[in-house]
Amino acid sequence: MQRVNLAVVAQSPIERVRDIARQRGWRHLRLLSSSRNSYNGEYGAEDPNGSQLPALNVFVRRDGEIYHYYNTELLYAPRRPGQDGRHVDLIWPVWNMFDYTPEGRGTNWNPRLAYETT
Repeated sequence: MQRVNLAVVAQSPIERVRDIARQRGWRHLRLLSSSRNSYNGEYGAEDPNGSQLPALNVFVRRDGEIYHYYNTELLYAPRRPGQDGRHVDLIWPVWNMFDYTPEGRGTNWNPRLAYETT
């Protein structure tokens, strides 16, 4: 029985998403484009000005219908000064490891947005 179907949604046109996936060797990750639809705005991945926001959404299929089950709403909660958002940490477990070190995550714990290709 298949229990989970994972897809990553990017605002870029699908052609660009596919090119990046090929460059990085991503062959088995389901990538989707939201460049020509309202998905980002409707499901919390875009603010009213069009700025992109990280979001994790969970959908469930029941009795042949698809329902929106969950969104990482902690991103929208007020933060203390200097506090980073921790809304999707459950899917980034390696970053949580830094929380146990004396320095914590530090000021530059975010992942790189460019990767070397081999």
